[in-house]
Amino acid sequence: MAPDQPFRTLLAISALIALPTLLYHRIQSQRTREKLDRRQEGLFILATLRPIGLVLLLSVFAYLTDPSSMAWSSVPIPRWLRWLGIELCVAGTILLVWTLRSLGRNLTDTVVTRREHSLVTHGPYRWVRHPFYGAVTLLLLGNSLAAGNWFILLLGAVVLSLIYIRTRTEEQKLLERFGSDYRGYMDRTGRFFPRIGPKRTKAER
Repeated sequence: MAPDQPFRTLLAISALIALPTLLYHRIQSQRTREKLDRRQEGLFILATLRPIGLVLLLSVFAYLTDPSSMAWSSVPIPRWLRWLGIELCVAGTILLVWTLRSLGRNLTDTVVTRREHSLVTHGPYRWVRHPFYGAVTLLLLGNSLAAGNWFILLLGAVVLSLIYIRTRTEEQKLLERFGSDYRGYMDRTGRFFPRIGPKRTKAER
């Protein structure tokens, strides 16, 4: 068996769980046929996030189907670190499924909410405001470690940086939509990690 085969097999299983689950919930959320104005993300995010994300997905797919095509960016790392990557993928897949089930038809791929959007505060949203991005972080880091590939890691870091930038606009839109309810929700939860310690002061908001 090739040295890469166990990692490729397990990454493929993770993808076969995560991607169809995401596709199913995307289809369900779009049954309203409501048009969302993605221009509200800003031109910079529109021009960068999705194209770079697509290159990232294609790079992972290339590694899974033909690892020799990504050999130019592979790096030798300890096997235990690659197995850690698999564990991160498992955790990320579980969190992704839990998050999507909690979101239901509130799922969108932009900063704009739907007309029937509700403020979700159950499931993983009980502790963090953006568990979906936490799941994406675990999956991207896990894939790059398991593949032992610096290019996948670099693209993942860029995607996460762009998501972080977009999150500011997303939270502003949610504040405009839900007002004091979302402000109170922000006070008791962390953006990406569970809040530890006292509530935020006005200066921290």
